[in-house]
Amino acid sequence: MATMQDSQDKNVLGGDLKCCCKSPLTGFYRNGYCQTGPTDFGRHVVCAQVTAEFLEFSKARGNDLSTPQPAYQFPGLKPGDKWCLCAARWQEAKDAGMAPLVDLSATHASALEVISLDALIPHALPGQFTPEE
Repeated sequence: MATMQDSQDKNVLGGDLKCCCKSPLTGFYRNGYCQTGPTDFGRHVVCAQVTAEFLEFSKARGNDLSTPQPAYQFPGLKPGDKWCLCAARWQEAKDAGMAPLVDLSATHASALEVISLDALIPHALPGQFTPEE
């Protein structure tokens, strides 16, 4: 199990992958980072700040992220929490107009295999992305 960020991990902007969230402890490996590996079939690589609307959307699609699941060390999310989302779920939410904001510095570069950078940038957390002059 990964316990810290791998120096090879890059974010969608090409920099070193930053921590998404330690409380609640997120990531496929539950280390705070949106890292992925061969057993992460959902590709939990998008660091998103969830909203009430997104949580309802996800629950309606069969993925209840707001109810605690102690057996899986899952506290249940509330609006404002950051969480490593599946890239396909984030894209699905975007297509439905329900995409939460994204921490680009903590979103793994492999998200770009599912989501374009042009789709992510308008959903970047405030102050995180400044287009080049």
